[in-house]
Amino acid sequence: MTEEINAEDDMLKWAKGYAKKHNWSLNTDEKQLTTVIKGLVRNKTKFGKPYCPCRLRTGDEEKDRAIECPCVYHKEEVATQGHCHCHLYFK
Repeated sequence: MTEEINAEDDMLKWAKGYAKKHNWSLNTDEKQLTTVIKGLVRNKTKFGKPYCPCRLRTGDEEKDRAIECPCVYHKEEVATQGHCHCHLYFK
């Protein structure tokens, strides 16, 4: 349990740093933010990569590389929609 909490804290710290680097913020809805962070940790633990928990994996490692957080779509989504698909990053 402690290991899982540490992994979530580390993922959150990483996400905050990434958001700051791009002058974005993380979702202010704690429940949504926690859900996405837990999903990233779960995918990293289960599949070895922090795959976006809001997108479907194909099982093909090369194709799924596009949905490793931060996914290839996130910058355009933040620019055009104000947030990424998972509602993790916001402008």
